[in-house]
Amino acid sequence: MNERAQSSTKQPKSLATRHGALTLPAFLPDATRGVVRTIDAADVAGCGITAVMVNLLHLSSHPGTSAVAALGGVHRFMGWRGPVASDSGGFQAFSLAAGGRKLGSVSDQGFTYRFDATQKKRTLTPEKCIRKQLQLGSDVLFCLDYCTHPRAAPALQRESVERTVAWAQQCKAAFEEQLADRDDASRPLLFAVIQGGEDAGLRRECAERLFEIGFDGYGFGGWPIDDAGGLVEMVAHVAELVPDATPKHALGIGKPENLARAFALGYGLFDCAMPTRDARHGRLFAFKPGVERVATDGTVFYDQLRLEDDKYTRDKRPVEAACDCLCCRSYSRGYVHHLFQVNDPLAMRLATMHNLRFYARLIDRLRASEDCPDE
Repeated sequence: MNERAQSSTKQPKSLATRHGALTLPAFLPDATRGVVRTIDAADVAGCGITAVMVNLLHLSSHPGTSAVAALGGVHRFMGWRGPVASDSGGFQAFSLAAGGRKLGSVSDQGFTYRFDATQKKRTLTPEKCIRKQLQLGSDVLFCLDYCTHPRAAPALQRESVERTVAWAQQCKAAFEEQLADRDDASRPLLFAVIQGGEDAGLRRECAERLFEIGFDGYGFGGWPIDDAGGLVEMVAHVAELVPDATPKHALGIGKPENLARAFALGYGLFDCAMPTRDARHGRLFAFKPGVERVATDGTVFYDQLRLEDDKYTRDKRPVEAACDCLCCRSYSRGYVHHLFQVNDPLAMRLATMHNLRFYARLIDRLRASEDCPDE
């Protein structure tokens, strides 16, 4: 069976949410603090993006989840009408705990953290993780999980799995308790995260214990990228563990060739800061001329233009001739290069819109590949 045929049998076609059915596959740009930086919600939708990912930890810090709730919930807060997923913040909390500045710690109860040494310490427990995401009004919630580095010691990987499963159980209990009075149509979805590092046995154990608890979907947890920039073997292993009809979220997988590869393995949901972060630094994606189908074997099918380079000063061409975004319809590479050189905010807006449109078109091509007859 070829990869396109595999992908069509390993994931559902859509995900039902309170803000409409989300067609899969779908790429969710990071709207970490309730905004996709440099553009507004209308711009995001105009690029063909259908859902976004916010971050609980950052929105808890400012303006606070209760403030977001008082302002009508995260959708009204950011002017977004489509589905919103919220990251539990566990990865960021772990990063603060694992960093050299000693800004956090982890225990069986959860994470204690602060973003800098001048701040008061905060706690993130499984119960708080769910309560705060419900305050946001997210459509897809993620359980708190304990991320580790893939090369962490076996004892730490075991600890990660034990805590991830225990916290998932507590998250599920808090979720059911706080939504006891809601009917099915008004309930958000709850996803768990599968940890276990590079240990296939631990990954299987973590997955099976989470399946016993029962969730609406599952995410790949931990570092998905190897030293060469490709996907680690555990990405495929986790996809094989999760039942075919169950949504699979490839957390943090966003490099175009890796996203396409993960799609072929059975993942239907993706989020990453790469396209918007790269855009703000003048790095724009463009499909290679003549490429009709997206390779799902890790082959690179695009170019990346660094528009801050002087070689674009007199370039009359659009970023990509086949692209229909505002940037490519109206402006030349030379003009966008000029905007970056004079540090005008329009440069980042146009570049961000272009990169998001590239990802939306990438998703469209992957969807289309499922409908094509096998070669």
